[in-house]
Amino acid sequence: MNQRVQRIQAMLEQGLQPLACEVEDESALHAGHAGAASGGGHYRVRIVAPAFAGKARLARHRLVYDCLHDLMQADIHALAIIALAPSEVPGGTP
Repeated sequence: MNQRVQRIQAMLEQGLQPLACEVEDESALHAGHAGAASGGGHYRVRIVAPAFAGKARLARHRLVYDCLHDLMQADIHALAIIALAPSEVPGGTP
């Protein structure tokens, strides 16, 4: 796991106390992309947290962006988010 992925995961865990949190670095898939030239990476996050219960998708994404605010300017160029409440996890297991 690279250092940025570790930072993203740590910030999400600290801010949202998730039951499950997976961060995937997809930067290699976007090599040559104009945004990649800035040094910011492309990441995919799947997070299951009680904080998302009863919230719309936009509100959930805002919670994630609030946790990662300090990284959004330079370290993260693109972020794909799957944010689920525990009750929405298929099979009931995060």
